[in-house]
Amino acid sequence: MERNRALSFLITTITMLLLIAVAESKANTVVRLEMKHRDTLSPPSPFRHIEDIKNADQKRHVMISKKRKSKGGGGEAVKMGLGSGIDYGAAQYFSEIMVGTPAKKFRVVVDTGSELTWVNCRLREKGPDKLKNRRVFRAGESSSFRKVGCLTQTCKVDLMNLFSLANCPTPGTPCSYDYRYADGSTSQGVFGKETFTVGLTNGRRARLRGLLIGCSSSFSGNSFRGADGVLGLANSDYSFTSKATNAFGGKFSYCLVDHMSTKNVSNYLTFGSASSFANKTAPERTTPLDLKLIPPFYTVNVIGISLGDEMINIPAKVWDANNGGGTILDSGTSLTLLADVAYKAVVSAFERHLVGLKRVKPEGVPIEYCYDTKTGYNESKLPQLTFHFKGGTRFEPHRRSYMVDTAPDVRCLGFVAAGSPATNVIGNIMQQNYLWEFNLVASTLSFAPSTCL
Repeated sequence: MERNRALSFLITTITMLLLIAVAESKANTVVRLEMKHRDTLSPPSPFRHIEDIKNADQKRHVMISKKRKSKGGGGEAVKMGLGSGIDYGAAQYFSEIMVGTPAKKFRVVVDTGSELTWVNCRLREKGPDKLKNRRVFRAGESSSFRKVGCLTQTCKVDLMNLFSLANCPTPGTPCSYDYRYADGSTSQGVFGKETFTVGLTNGRRARLRGLLIGCSSSFSGNSFRGADGVLGLANSDYSFTSKATNAFGGKFSYCLVDHMSTKNVSNYLTFGSASSFANKTAPERTTPLDLKLIPPFYTVNVIGISLGDEMINIPAKVWDANNGGGTILDSGTSLTLLADVAYKAVVSAFERHLVGLKRVKPEGVPIEYCYDTKTGYNESKLPQLTFHFKGGTRFEPHRRSYMVDTAPDVRCLGFVAAGSPATNVIGNIMQQNYLWEFNLVASTLSFAPSTCL
């Protein structure tokens, strides 16, 4: 979505629900949450939409850069719905979570770059209501909600990187936070511990108790349009991922449907020890996942990019995370961001293959390389883009993931220059129609093409 500053509105979108099994059965079950892309409610015009996406991606990248500088199971599984947010006018993926006792449902942005899970929330019934016409979690009505006190070590020490505030007027005052995101969005509230509930694949229910949650009483800005909060999936002791993988076996996976899919099309966010590739149509590929190099992000060891049979000439330093480079996989960024020298080399390579197409500059579209595809464009003849990982593994995204629809008969290269040096980011559009499995125990990332249906 650290002051997590920059969940800009493409942070991406999903709800979470994980659980500590209520099941007596030891069957190999999975709990899944539906996941949808956020661009689904009253979507803006294609031109305006791609402009919003690029602006949000760049602001989010500022947050990623600042964060780098500031930081150096059982048999069951959880399954949560996951889908495109286009129907909600957003560029991320949404899921739904069940929070509290009794459990209440909330739509949240799924964000692998965010450590904190939070929802719109009222701690008390008295006082001004800054969340009118919003779905709100009423903490006082939940028997399982517990405030984090402002005098506790959790508040004063452990949550400093999640931007807990120092003010503590009385011993009974809850620990508060004030997020200021890079795009100007804000979220204020208090920390608590709460129970989340979801259904297991064996039909039973499970609960995940004692999860850190942000009870946000106010917010501003476009980052949270269409959402009730954020599901934090970063590699952090305080994220939803940490609790869920500890309870269900050290793995989580997702498959991102096409970012232009409606809210009726969805897949799942899954936590559990069972392999996600049981019904695969193509063999999965596996590469090391570095969990300590650029915390709390998921770092992959890209060593080069090719287009067709041509290995593009990109300096090795671009991929060196120890010198300001490196590459992360991020569900909250939409386009793919490359350090300047890599960006220039990649778009130059594409230009040589797109020479027969008219380059255009549609009004309101801030992407540099766009083409009129009304005549003379054959997607099947577009060279295959390939990310080469250390050890020989290759990721070959679908052509629609790097030659992106932005308007009728107009497609643009889905890359943004990120500066120099810079963290390279493989965004959610590049990831779409692939199944991704993060094994936090083995520190590996496995992936395979998928329809996500």
